[in-house]
Amino acid sequence: MKIVVCIKQVPDTTEVRINPKTNTLIREGVESIINPFDLNALEEGLRIKEKMNGELIALSMGPPQAESALKEAIALGCDSGILLTDRAFAGADTWATSYTLSRGIRRIGEVDLIICGKQAIDGDTAQVGPSIAEMLDIPCITYVRKIEEIDKSNIKAQRMMEGGYHLLESSLPALITVVKEINEPRLPSLRGKMRARKEEIIKYSAADIVCEIDSIGQMGSPTVVEKIFAPPVRDKGTMIKGEPSEAAAKLVSELKEKGVLL
Repeated sequence: MKIVVCIKQVPDTTEVRINPKTNTLIREGVESIINPFDLNALEEGLRIKEKMNGELIALSMGPPQAESALKEAIALGCDSGILLTDRAFAGADTWATSYTLSRGIRRIGEVDLIICGKQAIDGDTAQVGPSIAEMLDIPCITYVRKIEEIDKSNIKAQRMMEGGYHLLESSLPALITVVKEINEPRLPSLRGKMRARKEEIIKYSAADIVCEIDSIGQMGSPTVVEKIFAPPVRDKGTMIKGEPSEAAAKLVSELKEKGVLL
């Protein structure tokens, strides 16, 4: 069984900077980590690999610095790492990102299962996984909290819902997105870290994945960010203390002064 786990390197900081010209995140020079939900995807991929004696490939799209995330994935137990990196990919929205990743997966060849985290913490859209499945024309199960059964041709999984779950079954190849409840990610071993240092990350450019140039990067992104701004600082409000009747009277008086009540 061949498994691909899509991972994303995200900023590990609250001091996010925005490029004022492109309205996109400035990632260069910012300390980064693997998206936390993608660590759950990696862990689940590792468990399936161990159970099915399969091959696990970590795939990412980003600048050259994203190579460190793939090295970490190899240290955890992935067999190889592939980085889609090209200046033409820069500024991609979720649609262009999904298209680029789908072309990268097609470049890999026949894949039985694709695993993604449910969403990235820097975008929170949860769109890329399902979009990849749509572009590859394969089934998709989102928000998977448990894989009940899997073999070379089928997968049965619990899809987390509010107050319960749906039990869904799909043929393979398929794509799933996972939630944090599915597992507890492992830590890399010393042997894994040593192997990752020596392992060469495979890099694909736009030409390597044979994609339409007007469908990648900022040029291929139908989403346009017109403006980004910080919300105004809210005042701390007024604390009203006292007996209930007294506090209620003060509250009504305050609201009338502010014009909220007439």
